[in-house]
Amino acid sequence: MQVYPNAFQPEGFFFLGKPVMETLTSVAAMKHWSRSHLAKGESLGFVPTMGYLHEGHVSLLHRGRSENRKLVASIFVNPTQFGPQEDLASYPKAPEADALKCEEAGVDALFLPTAAAMYGPDFHTYVDVERISDPLCGASRAGHFRGVATVVLKLFNILRPSAAYFGMKDYQQLQVIKTMVKELDLDVRVVSCPTIREDDGLAMSSRNSYLSPEERKQAVCLFQAIEQARLMFELGERDAASYIRAMSERIMREPDARPVYVSLVHPETLVDLTEVENGCLAALAVRIGKTRLIDNMLFERMETGGNGR
Repeated sequence: MQVYPNAFQPEGFFFLGKPVMETLTSVAAMKHWSRSHLAKGESLGFVPTMGYLHEGHVSLLHRGRSENRKLVASIFVNPTQFGPQEDLASYPKAPEADALKCEEAGVDALFLPTAAAMYGPDFHTYVDVERISDPLCGASRAGHFRGVATVVLKLFNILRPSAAYFGMKDYQQLQVIKTMVKELDLDVRVVSCPTIREDDGLAMSSRNSYLSPEERKQAVCLFQAIEQARLMFELGERDAASYIRAMSERIMREPDARPVYVSLVHPETLVDLTEVENGCLAALAVRIGKTRLIDNMLFERMETGGNGR
């Protein structure tokens, strides 16, 4: 990896047969890089991350690489989306491994801003995406989605990407960003990408690294609870309370599992359902020991395009 905080690599420079990934640390440098390529009519794909990359992130990079002439990834642990009792200070980091994964996936530019570069002194402008931010994670993480929407809007303004790629594991975050893009008339295509799972079904997450071996075994209860809901949906169950009861019972079988929420909601509004008709979203947040994990699955009737798996 080579670092160019304020310089720009000549177009067409290659190393060992591959374009050398540029690493940019200043907002001005990133703006210059993106606009120079957009001015040539090149499409720009963008994958924003908080680092500690896993195969879920890599799948987003491959999707962005396949659909765009240029690909940018960012790594920024955004302080404004963490609450005072959350894990900002201890959030896992692996900068060298992350850079290697980005290079191997064909990233053209890696953006590594600091908090000072992104927010500056006396920063006081935030984006609130109302209603869609309120339930589920919004109810237990006050201000979280305000921080997410603010940093994503800033990144979109800095890069002006043609398309941005987000995983469906963070389904509510995805809906918040889609709503912001639509209602603020942003000129970027938001691409939803499937959740990538471990062999036993646990959704890949940077926070999985916090789990002890015993907690890791218990964490599969999230996926198994959602699978129970999926089976009920395929069998035609309509009573939302029955889904919630079944998912909760599966989670509570684990000694270190404490549900934060267990919900069945409308897939667009995220409003709680009492009866299931054409489709729904099963959504969970569960603490396994001290680690907060989330998962979800979208269910749709077969005639409307599949079961959402």
